[in-house]
Amino acid sequence: MKVAVVYWSGTGNTEKMADCIAEGIENAGSEVEVIFCDDFGADMLNDYDLVAFGCPAMGDEVLEESSFEPMFEEVEEELNGRKIALFGSYEWNEGQKWMKDWKVRCEGVGAKIVAEPLCVYDCPTPEDEDDCVAFGEKIAKA
Repeated sequence: MKVAVVYWSGTGNTEKMADCIAEGIENAGSEVEVIFCDDFGADMLNDYDLVAFGCPAMGDEVLEESSFEPMFEEVEEELNGRKIALFGSYEWNEGQKWMKDWKVRCEGVGAKIVAEPLCVYDCPTPEDEDDCVAFGEKIAKA
């Protein structure tokens, strides 16, 4: 299986998650590419069997609006029937509204979410990093 891990990170927290998820994907024997969102577009979707999208909660629990959201809007309509996974970090509130909204949005266009989205509070702890590796292993087997 070939997997893309596409992310945006402002503080490095979601980037760390992406790297740990990629480690898990490799551990499971799959090929993985970690790609910053500015370097990914809808024309690349067919190159991958699964895409894991990662974005932190921003502002009033929304996706990052200057880079990630425009990229995601471009690929969103092409997600029908495609395997995806969602992950991200948050630093305030409970951080769950943004991820719940994002999951519903993806389901609404027919994406196949292969695992329950992964959320990490603030900077990933060693335990969080282990959870990210396990998440990568899980989605690679989906």
